[in-house]
Amino acid sequence: MERLVLQQLKEWKERKDRKPLIVNGARQVGKTWALREFAKREYAKEAYIICRKNELVEQVFKQDFNVDRILLSLSAIIHVDITPGDTLIILDEVQEIPEAIEALKYFCENAPEYHIAVAGSLLGISLHHDVSYPVGKVNEIDMYPMSYGEFLLAKGEKQCYQLLEEHNFEITNLLHEKYVDLLRQYYYVGGMPEAMKKYVETGALKEVRRIQKEILKGYERDFSKHSPKEQIERIKMVWKSIPSQLFKDNKKFIYSALRQGARAKDFEIAIEWLVDSGLLYKVPRCTKPALPLDIYEDFSVFKLYLLDIGLLGAMVNVDPAQILINNQIFSEYKGGMTEEYVLQEMKSRNISPIYYHKTDDSRLELDFVIQYKGKLLPIEVKAEGNVRANSLMTLLKTNPDLQAVRFSMLPYKKQEQLFCVPLYVI
Repeated sequence: MERLVLQQLKEWKERKDRKPLIVNGARQVGKTWALREFAKREYAKEAYIICRKNELVEQVFKQDFNVDRILLSLSAIIHVDITPGDTLIILDEVQEIPEAIEALKYFCENAPEYHIAVAGSLLGISLHHDVSYPVGKVNEIDMYPMSYGEFLLAKGEKQCYQLLEEHNFEITNLLHEKYVDLLRQYYYVGGMPEAMKKYVETGALKEVRRIQKEILKGYERDFSKHSPKEQIERIKMVWKSIPSQLFKDNKKFIYSALRQGARAKDFEIAIEWLVDSGLLYKVPRCTKPALPLDIYEDFSVFKLYLLDIGLLGAMVNVDPAQILINNQIFSEYKGGMTEEYVLQEMKSRNISPIYYHKTDDSRLELDFVIQYKGKLLPIEVKAEGNVRANSLMTLLKTNPDLQAVRFSMLPYKKQEQLFCVPLYVI
């Protein structure tokens, strides 16, 4: 399968001011595969070291931060002659040896000619409090589940993908039904590489669901392994509440949905832990749709989304036929599945910051608001073809210089200030 992050890795390699690289991302999003594929394509040699349950490697990093000694020791352990420029050093499951993360600072300062990249679960990397994180001494790339575009490539639909990238709406409109059918498949399969690979190779929907369920169970096991003991039950409560929070009319996160009388201070640590781990995305409310968005952030009001739409469907046991055949399914889920998809696609494009807007009197509500090319861009999300958007049209009438996007299942169309864009063209 093709991952678009490989281009980012290539750009990292060619940077004159290149530093050691940390590839961030939740478990199972394909960090290891991407780094090893990158090494295969771009380097003469790969020095792949797995840190998990590797006492020899642990001893290497715990002794001291002498880079020459570390390189010599690693070469001896894996039987690869590590040389500058033509060898990619990969430290996998690096969260298991916190000292290896700290050592990146010394690679940056004392051996910048060596190419070193590390991968590990955000559950470990970002949550270690007993090591000095190499701030300013590393480059970072964020990895997310595979996007709809990557799904097209995996399915062998390279030409369809290219038409989307080129914004060739004249042709994509003619192929609208095909794109919608492929999008519905993506809604079910999602972007977790193992699930997508199984679907592309076999088309076995039950096997896809089995893999998704196993990934979810793995995440829940990680809660007990990595989280503070006093937070485990609260983390599980937040995690299990996400579908019900998203599948209601008002998608604002409601603490009382967790338990009667629950307050922010009871669950804020659990929520931030899940966000820091990469398993949830937090979209705060902005009190005013104006730039810069950050100064209008309301820290107390937000929505929470899962990292992957396929996993979201697995959490609520959505039947394949409901997604692949039933045209009403996304309306029944109050648009929650579609918003999840839109956010996931924006994340895969590294769009930040992302907010939503709702006035206190609820007269104006925007599903998402982003800064795009230096301008404010309101976004309306419609699950199907019903595209009445009173809030958005009211905003545009009162702001004649503003442009906006409406995502729906309708073909592309430009209407004065409004870009009506199919969901598959995000």
